[in-house]
Amino acid sequence: MPFSELCRLMNIARGPDEHLRPVNAGLLFFSREPERFFSRAWIEVVLRKDEAGKDFSERYFKGTLHVQLREALSFIRASIIEEQVRKFPGKAEAERFFNFPYAAVEEALANAVYHKSYELGKPIEVQIWPGQIEVLSFPGPVPPVTAIVLAQNRRIVARDYRNRRVGDFLKELHLTEGRGTGIPTIKRAMKNNVSPEPVLETDEQCSYFLTVLPVHSEVDDQVNDQVRDQADDQVVSVPIRVITYCQIPHSRKEILSFLGFANHMDAFRKHLLPIIENGLITKTLPNKPTSSKQRYLITEKGKSLLTGNGV
Repeated sequence: MPFSELCRLMNIARGPDEHLRPVNAGLLFFSREPERFFSRAWIEVVLRKDEAGKDFSERYFKGTLHVQLREALSFIRASIIEEQVRKFPGKAEAERFFNFPYAAVEEALANAVYHKSYELGKPIEVQIWPGQIEVLSFPGPVPPVTAIVLAQNRRIVARDYRNRRVGDFLKELHLTEGRGTGIPTIKRAMKNNVSPEPVLETDEQCSYFLTVLPVHSEVDDQVNDQVRDQADDQVVSVPIRVITYCQIPHSRKEILSFLGFANHMDAFRKHLLPIIENGLITKTLPNKPTSSKQRYLITEKGKSLLTGNGV
C-alpha cells in the first residue's frame, strides 16, 4: 500500500498526492516534536515539597501525545505513588491502600490530554502537593458540562467532544476508555481506595478544567501531625486572623496569600472552609459560587467573636 494511502485510511492526512497534508491528529501523534506546530503541546509536572509552594522542582514531558502521557504517568507512578500497609492486632490480613490511586491519576491526566485545546498555547499542568495532586488543562469542558453541572454531580447523557480523533487514538492505545467514562472512573478509583472524593472544577466561562485528587486521609493525618509538631509554638489563631482580615472583602487568593499559603484547594479546605462553615465569614456573591469577582466578608457572628477576643 502506498504511504499516502495508508495516511488517508488512518485519517491522519488529507488531499491529493501532489498536495497531501497532515491533519492535526497526525501531527500530534506522528510528529516527534508536536510543539513545533502547536505551542506548548507538552505536560509539565511540578513537585511542590511544602505547602507554601516555594520549594519545588519541575519536569517537562514532550514528544508525541501518547509518549508524553505514558512517560509522565510512569514518572508519577515511580516517584509519587506509594502503597501503605496497616496491620491490626489479632488480624491476619493487613489493610492496604495508596496515597493516590494510580487509576484516578491515569484517568485524570488522560482526560486532560484528550480534552485540551491544542490551539491554545498552554501546557497541561500537573501540580503535586504533599496533600493532593492537581491536573489543570485549558480550556474547560464542552457544553452541556458546566460549573453548575459539575457542582451538582449530575450524570451527563448528551455529550460533545473537542478532539474526536485524539480520543480515538488514545482509546486504541488503551490510554483511555472514551464514552464519557473518565469522571466516573476517577470517582470509583478514589472510592475503592477509601480516599476523599475528587474535586472537579471550572469557572462560569469554562476557561479551564481542574481535577484535584486529595491524598488518602491517613497519609494526610501523618503529614499534618508532622507539620503541627514543627510549628506548635508558632501558631497564631487562624480564624481570628482571617475574620480580622475580612473586615474588608477579600478574594480566596488574597486570604490564602495573607496566611502564607498558595491558592490551591487543599489550603482552602484546611484553612478557610471551616471558617466559612462556622459562619464567621461569608461569600459576597452566594448565588455565583464560581464567579471571579467572589469575595469573603466577616459576618455578625464573626464580629461577635472579635469583640469577645478583645480585637
